[in-house]
Amino acid sequence: MSEHDYDLCVAVNYYAPYVSGLTEVARVLAEGLAARGWRVAVVASQHDRTLPLRESRNGVDVHRSPMVASISRGPVCPGFARLVRRVARRSRVLNLHLPMLEGAAITLRPPGVPVVTTYHIDLWLPPTLVTRAAMAAVRVSSRLTLRRSDAVVVNSDDQARHSQLWPVLRERRRSAIAAPCLDRRGGEPAFRETDGPHIGFLGRIVPDKGLDYLVAAFAGITDPRARLLVGGDYLTVAGGSVIDRIRAAAERDPRIRILGLLRGRQINDFYASVDAFALPSVAESFGIAQAEAMMCGVPSVTSDLPGGRYPVVATGMGLVVQPRDPVGLRTALLEVLGWDGDTRRQGAKRAREEFGVDGCLDRYAGLFRSHAQGWAS
Repeated sequence: MSEHDYDLCVAVNYYAPYVSGLTEVARVLAEGLAARGWRVAVVASQHDRTLPLRESRNGVDVHRSPMVASISRGPVCPGFARLVRRVARRSRVLNLHLPMLEGAAITLRPPGVPVVTTYHIDLWLPPTLVTRAAMAAVRVSSRLTLRRSDAVVVNSDDQARHSQLWPVLRERRRSAIAAPCLDRRGGEPAFRETDGPHIGFLGRIVPDKGLDYLVAAFAGITDPRARLLVGGDYLTVAGGSVIDRIRAAAERDPRIRILGLLRGRQINDFYASVDAFALPSVAESFGIAQAEAMMCGVPSVTSDLPGGRYPVVATGMGLVVQPRDPVGLRTALLEVLGWDGDTRRQGAKRAREEFGVDGCLDRYAGLFRSHAQGWAS
């Protein structure tokens, strides 16, 4: 055995096969660097008891900590922090993905390797007494973790400057690295049903995605040929789904299609089937799905939220509207549906240049190397 069994240890609460934007950042980063020859370990919760505690996935060693319960979407894994520290000690660099309740425990004592923390978003949960307490605890943990980190990554400075933790982020050695987005061009319009406008949403079917506002906006589009395609997981999402409300809306409006969880080529086909993408979130850090849609030539209409609006603002490939505003959302969707092919092609080119995977991996790799002593560049 060498002094370091791994070049990189990635710690994240949920990992593949779980699907979320945060999880996808960790997965694409881990698998992308592994494909470049890095030795990569991921430590995550065993969110599904059928998953092995240890396995290799696409060149990445995955270590899972048994989960005994959950608080909203937060996993309760008593051994998680200990497992992260154990694997981190065998690695050159530790990359933590926050928000994560255990961050403060992991960094309470220096783990013996540099800590690079990726801060995705201020935790948002549907407000109850329990979730308010959980959010407060995570906020305290995140603040301590960021102060103890050697470097911090955010998806954008827009996200960071509007964070509740900006006073801490402002003082840290901070890098803005956009989430890695896959180029999903080349799909077939397999989900397209008519020659009318097709509007798409892809993401977890959860409260923070604001799907009720999208359903209300779509109801005001009277074209009988129009379709609303809603793709994403609702069976295994942490914290609970709003699928019952979407199903009820689909019963009222037969133009709404619920596609469920899409993977692989199905996602390419989804983007090839829609004319506009909608991300009506009430909490959002970036929105990988909207950026991937834009890279395919599909403009996005997104909520005016720090971080979540960044892909549209940075490229001009869409419009930004106020959160919780179905009328404004509908007006913007109708506007981008009328965009011509050249506008879409130019916007897609800018999006691919800004959000491609290789650029993201290059920047992360350089950051990790710069903080690991004795690591040849």
